[in-house]
Amino acid sequence: MAIPVLTLESMRSWEADSWAEGILEEEVIARVGQQIGERIMEATIPGDSVLLLAGMGHNGDDVRAACRWILEREITLINFRDPISQLPYLESALARAPSLVVEGLFGIGLNRPLTGAWESIVGLVNVCNSPTVAIDIPSGLHVDDGKPLGIAIKADQTWTVGAVKTGLLKPDASQFVGRLEVLSDVGLLRLEDVSSPLFYGEASDFAGFQSGRSLESNKGTHGYVMLFAGSSGYHGAAVLAARGATQARPGLVELATHEAVYGPVAAQLQNVMVHPVKKLFLIPAKATSVVIGPGLASKALPQELRAQVVETWESLSAPVIVDATALDWIPSGRPVTEALRVITPHPGEAARLLGVKASEVQADRPRSLRQLSEKFGNCYVVLKGHQTLVGNSTSRLYVNPSGNPSLAQGGSGDILAGYLGGLLAQQNMASDPLSTLSYGVWAHGHAADECEAHQKMAGFDQFLDKI
Repeated sequence: MAIPVLTLESMRSWEADSWAEGILEEEVIARVGQQIGERIMEATIPGDSVLLLAGMGHNGDDVRAACRWILEREITLINFRDPISQLPYLESALARAPSLVVEGLFGIGLNRPLTGAWESIVGLVNVCNSPTVAIDIPSGLHVDDGKPLGIAIKADQTWTVGAVKTGLLKPDASQFVGRLEVLSDVGLLRLEDVSSPLFYGEASDFAGFQSGRSLESNKGTHGYVMLFAGSSGYHGAAVLAARGATQARPGLVELATHEAVYGPVAAQLQNVMVHPVKKLFLIPAKATSVVIGPGLASKALPQELRAQVVETWESLSAPVIVDATALDWIPSGRPVTEALRVITPHPGEAARLLGVKASEVQADRPRSLRQLSEKFGNCYVVLKGHQTLVGNSTSRLYVNPSGNPSLAQGGSGDILAGYLGGLLAQQNMASDPLSTLSYGVWAHGHAADECEAHQKMAGFDQFLDKI
């Protein structure tokens, strides 16, 4: 189930409604403590040392409640009633290089900079070499804007409680949050009843998303994706986009690529129909989705091709996915057809389309996504980057939880564009574009996570195999 992303005000309201319904804080703390303890057990092995840092608020209560669930580990718990007097104990504990540090010093209510002894405490944790987990929110981070209040814990992971807080998803927060996980089943009122325009996806949302195929099915029943990609100097993008499309398992994949790169492109694709293009590409009547853009950056491309892209965007009845250079060719406003339209910009491309700086796009990614969608006729937008955002100007927005910095290399976006096109070519998936796009982005990031879990990702062969 996707998790709502909440402001401090919304989180407090959810808690207050829960208490009003008779839910006891003590029961919630006990439940959170159990989940923290169980995750610590998963993250460590018998004999490991675990250092627990507990403040005097509910965050500290959560950490203290975890102790009973941590077995066969050496536990050190420091309760920070008086930060000055606890400093020597912290220095001594960190000097022993614990296997894991879990901090619950401050929670979402912090609204002042950490100074004096607290600043020293956070500084000591930040320079230690032990993996660090922050509970709910890294201590010192503002819950809504994601900026440090002077200084903040730089965690390797953050286990946030109940729901995702707005500040955890801000670009400024990423260096403090690390890998974000959600302890969602904490005993408060049902998450389904919590209203939010922004949701954080979970792997469980996509279990069984690509179901098995009927015994009576054939290649004609699973969609036909047409790609227009590749030009002089950029033939690799066409190959990667086509390979991404095949990983979505549509019935047929066809690629039209500029004649200058036809040879090297066709030689690398065995299960894709590849055709050279000189001036215009032909879209088969049976095509059920079209992907345009990967590797079309050559200045040698004729103007007729650009005009055809505009016509395709405006009038084709099948879903159209536009990526990379072709984003600059599509017209603003609502297309003539009501068919599905998707754009997949990274922050720099989004900034160019909106006429702003990339930093402005990143400062409020949900707003930027909605502005892009409105500009191009309420199309769906996949705003790439850390925690890729998916949606349109009128839908709820989904924040993708998967992926890692190994995707920050040329070619990963080409694979994603092709993969999304391959999914949307299939009628059962095109009927729910928001879920399908969210799944596609998640699967793409999850493949990178799988690669990183076993070895550093070098090239894209192993990555494609895992999508």
